[in-house]
Amino acid sequence: QVQLVESGGGLVQPGGSLRLSCAASGSIFSINDMGWYRQAPGKQRELVATISSGGSTNYADSVRGRFTLSRDNAKNTVYLQMNSLKLEDTAVYYCHAVDVAVLGIGRFLEVWGQGTLVTVSS
Repeated sequence: QVQLVESGGGLVQPGGSLRLSCAASGSIFSINDMGWYRQAPGKQRELVATISSGGSTNYADSVRGRFTLSRDNAKNTVYLQMNSLKLEDTAVYYCHAVDVAVLGIGRFLEVWGQGTLVTVSS
């Protein structure tokens, strides 16, 4: 099996920073895209940022220039550095992985993490 283990959420003041981490566990052979989505109360889940296995990134307009997504393929881990946080960034952030190949098991089209809460409040 494969799991995405997230960490780094918490409470931060507007203008502050947080760094989220997401590590894929299991006998992983390869992962295509990884990234983060978020869901605020009463709203639909939305894309935050994604990164390909080659390092190409894609950001939502609302976070571009403030958030930076990076990836360590050797550790099957992605990092989301969030700067200049705003009240509207408050949400549960979910890690997401696409096309995960696991040794001895096969391929998973997509895998989701359990979510980590980010609260931006003064």
